[in-house]
Amino acid sequence: MWRDALAVAGKDLRIELRTRVLLNQVVPFALLVLVLFAFAVGPGRGPMFQAAAGVFWVALLFASVLGVQRSSAIEASDAGRDGLRMSGLDPAGIFLGKTAALCAQLVVLELLLGLGVVLFFGSRVHSAGPMVAACVAGTAGLAAVGTLYGMLSSGLRVRETLLPFLFLPVVAPVLLAGTRAWQSALGTGATGASPWIELLVVFAAVYLALGVVIYGPLLEAA
Repeated sequence: MWRDALAVAGKDLRIELRTRVLLNQVVPFALLVLVLFAFAVGPGRGPMFQAAAGVFWVALLFASVLGVQRSSAIEASDAGRDGLRMSGLDPAGIFLGKTAALCAQLVVLELLLGLGVVLFFGSRVHSAGPMVAACVAGTAGLAAVGTLYGMLSSGLRVRETLLPFLFLPVVAPVLLAGTRAWQSALGTGATGASPWIELLVVFAAVYLALGVVIYGPLLEAA
């Protein structure tokens, strides 16, 4: 399973390096969301500083939809899914590989979004540990859910418009917990970060386990 996961992750990342969809489309979209929120919040530093954590996670979720659509579209043409089904690869390995590749792309996106939050919103990090932990757990959860729902919607004609309706409500706990953890790390929230990071860890673990179990039937039905 792990060998197959590495092979699938390497394939997806090589395709991304050649096409550069992340850098040419996803990252500009995410940064545009940051800029628009900066205009919407207003010119005052106080409101922008208070909103920084929430804006980061909202921008990440919206941009993740594009990343998930790209990940699920890799095998959409040229009978790619038929090739996966007949390849003899472990379905759990395929799921973990695609999830890992999507995680790697989201990490790059988060680094650039974090830099954007510092530049546009004037944020200062009080505690980096909760921020990193929230990003790690939240990224794993987003990638696992995205890989699952990307496959679930892949066989439908309206998958481009249906995927956001499936994906965004499910990852609402990531938005809530990630924002609260970041608020604590940036000094704009009253609650501690630990309970929210634990929620993110549980969310990621549940969907990773679920994906390992059901991705095979989803692949066969796609």
